[in-house]
Amino acid sequence: MKNEIDYSFTRYLSAKRTVDDRGLNKSVWQSLVRAVSEHGPGRLNVLEMGAGIGTMVERALDWGLIHQADYTAIDSVPENIIEAEARLRRWGKKNGYSLSDEGMRSLRLTNSDHDVLVNLETADVLEFMKRDASRRRWDLLIANAFLDLVDVPATLPDVLAMLKPGGLFYFTINFDGSTIFQPDIDPELDARIEALYHATMDSRITDGKLSGDSRTGRHFFQHARSAGVAVLEAGSSDWVVFPGAGGYPEDEAYFLHFIVHTMGLALSELHELDPDHFAAWIRERHAQIDSRQLVYIAHQMDFLGRV
Repeated sequence: MKNEIDYSFTRYLSAKRTVDDRGLNKSVWQSLVRAVSEHGPGRLNVLEMGAGIGTMVERALDWGLIHQADYTAIDSVPENIIEAEARLRRWGKKNGYSLSDEGMRSLRLTNSDHDVLVNLETADVLEFMKRDASRRRWDLLIANAFLDLVDVPATLPDVLAMLKPGGLFYFTINFDGSTIFQPDIDPELDARIEALYHATMDSRITDGKLSGDSRTGRHFFQHARSAGVAVLEAGSSDWVVFPGAGGYPEDEAYFLHFIVHTMGLALSELHELDPDHFAAWIRERHAQIDSRQLVYIAHQMDFLGRV
């Protein structure tokens, strides 16, 4: 697990499924389900931005959110979209859906209660918005663990412009400034590493522009108000990963190794940290996972709103 070649982002996204399942705020989810149920006749048009490997599509079907829908899932990483198609095929067959191909990366899943056409597309979100914004054709926008990777004040108005009047947005797992590892190694060093890690989010540059905020959750209320939209429901969606009697559930030990590895990469060249001390800290965190000791908590927030 310590070798970089062992780390796969698609496996991380798969391992994250159960962590997200627990973390997603159930009150916000139920409010979303109720709001969608009031959509009325006709198929629901759904767009998910930063869809990864399709786990939210699975959840939307599995948790009763959508029944008759056209669901477009976009992600900028081609490997994610390829895996999403393969994964949805496996998932659909396992769960008793009939599957039919409707075109390139377009898959229809049907059973007695569902008819959902899933269109998977490799696309940069900003480019997708430029060509789609004038249509205002979406009933529901979904973004999971995505907004804290972009400049929200600059991006949000264009995102919301894609919604029909009265359309809903469901933005989830928005990081909000707290990364906790237990047990402590060195409380002072632990706190310094957490602060520096959050600072890398605040200073992230993508295409020459700032593209992150370590307190996206708390700041979203003001961003929504500035964009002229109503937040209908909000709540915490913390990741909490800990070992039970049988160790970590599912593939969550890998999820933890990936998080620690990512922190190691993000902070490896900072002069504020002694490189030997930091390398030892990373090794100790990996060792705590292997020995089923590490507890990991990340504070995040979910939002449901309407334009």
